[in-house]
Amino acid sequence: MSQPFAIIQYNCRTYESGGVVAVVPGKAAAQELLQSLERGQNEEDRYAGWRYFIEQSDLAPGTDAQQATKLRQMRLDRQDSEA
Repeated sequence: MSQPFAIIQYNCRTYESGGVVAVVPGKAAAQELLQSLERGQNEEDRYAGWRYFIEQSDLAPGTDAQQATKLRQMRLDRQDSEA
């Protein structure tokens, strides 16, 4: 089975997270979706600093975006508290 990847939205100007957009199986699928999101992004959002990146994930592909965002944030908070 392919390693899952999460597509994350963030603001490169304010460092604000827009959360997980999707969790997909495999890096190729993640890169394809990332490019599609970037092509479809409206000019105002792009100018405002909103961008996307991919990261390896242990979340199941197809996980609901809100749930994935919540789980990812809980893991990041736990990592910060352990550091």
